[in-house]
Amino acid sequence: MKSKKPAGKRKQSAPPKVDWKALEIVHPDAAGIDVGGSEHWVAVSPERDPEPVRSFGCFTVDLHAMAQWLIEKGVRSVALQSTGVYWMPVLEVLEQHGLEVFLVNARHTKNVPGRQSDVQECQWLLKLHAFGLLNHSFQPTDEIRVARTLWRQRGNLVADASSAIQRIQKVLIEMHIQLSHVLSDLSGVSGMHILQAILDGERDPWALAALVTPGVRATPEEIAKSD
Repeated sequence: MKSKKPAGKRKQSAPPKVDWKALEIVHPDAAGIDVGGSEHWVAVSPERDPEPVRSFGCFTVDLHAMAQWLIEKGVRSVALQSTGVYWMPVLEVLEQHGLEVFLVNARHTKNVPGRQSDVQECQWLLKLHAFGLLNHSFQPTDEIRVARTLWRQRGNLVADASSAIQRIQKVLIEMHIQLSHVLSDLSGVSGMHILQAILDGERDPWALAALVTPGVRATPEEIAKSD
């Protein structure tokens, strides 16, 4: 009887190798940018500059200098990853200088086999972009960007307001004030009037109950009792 071999981890197959020599250059005037929080690393073809990889700061003047250097080296198309929010100023400045910017997903660059550990990120982006292996992410128009920013800011303000009301309610409960049981909305007109009166020094529960609007379902006795 044959003995069973102990079960072990399956040997993972190596990722397929890319024959770079068989690929055609799609973007001959390409560059790659590794976007960072404090500096950006930029790579162009070694035939265009003796120092093909350079580092630029994140300030606006540095971004303009980077764009000017790319233009002087004959670059027309640039690939960069959508890293956090750091890519936004870079994309805007490069587009202002007439450069075509390919904003790519970081996952797409990692899924391409054949990357070497000693290759910098910007050089890897340059290589992938030159051979047309990166997909350009959709970018809305400036009008849509403005509307999207305003909508997101509105959502943030609504969330902050809701969180502030919850903190106020918690503080009131700690002070043995149960307004949330008699008022459906603490941030309504009646709730704000009562809170402002408490801040102004009013402590008489019946005086506070008299501040509610006629539409409140709770009786003055119940409101005074909650205070």
